[in-house]
Amino acid sequence: MEDSRFNNSSKMPIPVIEIEKVCMQWNSQPVLNNFNLLMKPGEKIAIIGPSGCGKSTSLRLLAGLILPSSGKLKLFGNDQKYLRLDQVNPPDVRFVFQNPALLSSLTIEENVGFLLRKDKSISKKKFQEIVISCLEEVGLYDIKNQYPGELSGGMQKRVSFARALINSPNQKESSSMPLLLFDEPTAGLDPIACTRIEDLIVKTTNMAKGCSIVVSHVMSTIERAAERVLMIYGGSVKWDGSIEEFKQSTNPYIEQFRTGSLNGPMKPDLL
Repeated sequence: MEDSRFNNSSKMPIPVIEIEKVCMQWNSQPVLNNFNLLMKPGEKIAIIGPSGCGKSTSLRLLAGLILPSSGKLKLFGNDQKYLRLDQVNPPDVRFVFQNPALLSSLTIEENVGFLLRKDKSISKKKFQEIVISCLEEVGLYDIKNQYPGELSGGMQKRVSFARALINSPNQKESSSMPLLLFDEPTAGLDPIACTRIEDLIVKTTNMAKGCSIVVSHVMSTIERAAERVLMIYGGSVKWDGSIEEFKQSTNPYIEQFRTGSLNGPMKPDLL
């Protein structure tokens, strides 16, 4: 049987993401303006740019939490015309929020396995085995019966990574290459905590056998988690290149971002 992730006529992999001339605005305030992105299977991308430029909005569009005001958005070759909650078979997109976004009324086991609970064919024993395995992968043990409020902020963050690792044993092969989204995962963390979370980004993406997009201002996170970098400013892509090109680029947007200079095309009064 032919892999459904490949186009039957050209035998070329179907792009994970196809965004063409997408615009997004809140009331009358534009956030994204003619935003374009083509992402191939297996890519690891970092989206950078000043605060308020549309980075987190782009992730929420990809996660199906909001819909674009105009333009085309495809995931795994399928048009995204409905919110994720309104889709019968939503694409496998896993979002690790800047804040852990755990449900305080549920145990850690219930939080990590939240989406698995929809599959009534999974036994309680199998459910627990999957959850415990994912928790152990992020270095957490014997906490499945605790509640989020009983854990430190760092542990809660790791629980959110365990949740991103969850795979249903009944998952279709066509969904076995998920898209992982990380929104400012190392913001506000000390260098040691940053390293731990960066390790988890790499490990989670590799274990899930997926591709990833990380939004970050932290240079170490960008360099460790990505192979390709997109610079957004004014709601559109101003630069797109490899991580090696990013380190050496003389593009004025990239130079200003790397150095933190007040002089450059990104105006300080807009940052």
